[in-house]
Order: sequence, then C-alpha cells, then structure tokens
Amino acid sequence: MDDDRRSWRPCVLAAAVFAVCMAGTTLPTPLYGLYQEKFGFSELTVTVVYAVYAFGVIGVLLLAGNASDAVGRRPVLLAGLACATASAVCFLCATGLGWLYAGRLLSGLSAGLFTGAATVYVMELAPSGGSSRATFAATAANMGGLGCGPLLAGVLAQYAPWPLYLPFVVHLVLVAGSAAVLLWLPETVRELRPLRTVRPQRPGLPAGVRAVFGPAATASFVGFALFGVFTSVSPAFLTESLDVHNRAVIGLVVALAFFASTAGQLAVGRIGVGRSLPLGCAGLLVGLALLAGALWWDLLPLVVLSALVGGAGQGLAFRGALSAVAGASPPDRRAAVISTLFVVAYTGISVPVIGVGVLSGPMGLEGAGLVFIACMAVLVTAAGAYLLRRPVRSAAP
Repeated sequence: MDDDRRSWRPCVLAAAVFAVCMAGTTLPTPLYGLYQEKFGFSELTVTVVYAVYAFGVIGVLLLAGNASDAVGRRPVLLAGLACATASAVCFLCATGLGWLYAGRLLSGLSAGLFTGAATVYVMELAPSGGSSRATFAATAANMGGLGCGPLLAGVLAQYAPWPLYLPFVVHLVLVAGSAAVLLWLPETVRELRPLRTVRPQRPGLPAGVRAVFGPAATASFVGFALFGVFTSVSPAFLTESLDVHNRAVIGLVVALAFFASTAGQLAVGRIGVGRSLPLGCAGLLVGLALLAGALWWDLLPLVVLSALVGGAGQGLAFRGALSAVAGASPPDRRAAVISTLFVVAYTGISVPVIGVGVLSGPMGLEGAGLVFIACMAVLVTAAGAYLLRRPVRSAAP
C-alpha cells in the first residue's frame, strides 16, 4: 500500500500544481462587481476583460502548444507559473482598466502554457497501468482548480479585509510553493530539443484523430461556453436580478459548476467514453434549459441546478472528449493534439461570452443570455445526435 502511494505521489503533486495555476485564472470572478464600482465600466467591458484571458490561452496554444514536447514539461510549466505570478502582481497594482487587461492576458498565457503540457505531464507521471486514473487526475485538477478560484476569492472578499488584494496575495504564496514542488518533480521528456526547434503550429490533426475530434470538440466548445457565461456574467445576474450581494455565495454558485464537472469526469470511468459524450451533451442541454428558466423567472434555485447539471454534463463530455482524442493520437503528437482541442474549447469561452456582452446593451442581460442559450442548444443537440448515430470508441477510457 505504501509503495502504491509513493508511486502515485509525483502524479498527485503535478495535479496539485496544475490546480493552483488554474485557480488563479478564475480568482477575479466574484470581484468583477467591485472592479466595476471602482473603475466604472459596463457589462460589455466585463466580458471583454474576461475574454482577453481566452485570447491569451489560444495564442499560446497556437504558437507554442507543442513546446513541452521539445524542451520538456517542467520548463514550460515553470514559465506558466511565472506568468501566473505576473498576473497576480497586475491585479495587486491595478489602478485602472489597463491593469485588468494585462492581468487577464498574463493569466491566459499561464493557462495556455499549462493546459496541454500539464495534462500530459500528469498522465506521464502515473504508474504503469494507471492511465485512466491519471486522465481523471489531470482533468479534475483543471476543473477543480477553476472551481477553487472563485470560491477562495469570494470567501476572502466577503469575510476578510482587502477584498481586491488578499486573494491574489494568497495565490502568490500557493504559486511559490508550486514552483518548489515542480523543481522537485522529474522531467518526463527523454529526448530534449532546443527552444529554437519549436514552431508555431496550425490547427491540424493526424488522419486517425479527425473522426473522433469533430463531435468531441463541439461538445467541449459548448461546455466551455457555458462555463464562460457562468464565470463572466452570472455574478452580475445574481447581483442585479436576484439581489444576491454576498461574494462568497456568488463564488460558491460559480464553483459548483466546476465541482460538478469534476464529478461528471469521475463517472466516465464507469460508463465509458462512448456513452459519456452523448450523455454529456444531454446534460449540457438540460443545464442550458435550466439556465434559461432561471433567466426567465429570476429564480436562484434554477441557477444552482443549472450549475450542477450543466457542470456534470460538461465533465462527462470533456473527459470523454479528452480520453477519446488522446487515445486516438500518436504519442509524439499527443500534446499538440490535446492543445488543439483546448483551442476549440477556449474559443467557446471567449467568442460567445463577448456576444452576450454586446447583446446585453440593447437586449438586457436576460435577453442576451437567452439568445446565447438558444445558439448553444442547437450546437449541443447536433453533436449529441451525431454521437448517438456514430458512437466514439477509444482504447483509453
């Protein structure tokens, strides 16, 4: 038993580092209202500030999504922690909107450096025969970390002093500890190449991955779009329409979606990749319907149910997509293919969210949200129907 625990220790520690980095990317979520009061910007500006993060992620994935395959996992992850540190410093120094843009961009760079590299790193550090558990550890660290960010910031903002500063100080301490852990962990890339060999990559896929990638990426797009709305505009909806002013409650509601995603990911090992993708699409569709009801009737319980059901659906779909795509990818292209999947997912976080921000002016937040839900429902229904007709099969559950 002790030997088994020791063999899993590097994998678990790498997952913890992954979670710390991702938590920093959602720390500002329950604080946007405070920033709006301080700097006096609109709801559209909130969505743009939020989406700048996604543009940073996509840029890194396209320009250096395969960097860890060449220079090694640890150097790329250390660079990601450096960007996370710089992001926290920007928020600590924020005296205007430009600081928020810079902080979100740096946060996106950190996430972009981590997503593909850390996912593969956690898998590679797992003991032999532990690929399924390692896949769950990687995706759970990603989503669990994203959920811990708003929860931590919300609790500190509500019950501790310096609400716009203390969350980022705490995160800086966690990042410093993560850097120490990362320096202790081993490198898993055996044949290292110089940084100059890394080239920007076009979104492209090996032939054997394409049939799996289309529906998996569509489900990932919708799931991340739902999360984008929860983390950017739901705090304003909770405050303005539902009269919820407790920052800890706002952070908890957002966190529930990410924690439910982790639970959904855990279920994939039991139900299998082939069934998890269409079931995930169904969960996303129900979550979107519940969110529509919450917007139409101004009901907090429906927001909570939407977070739980939609989050679980996202978890089923996302881990199923990641497992299917990773299982169909050649080992020497795996990090690059996973990065391409994240490009699609983070496009879902950015573009629909900005659309909601643009429409919120003429239509109001509720009307813009209903248009978003209708568009996402069409996409996820099409993906689910395709997956029912042509189930995804993967050797890596």
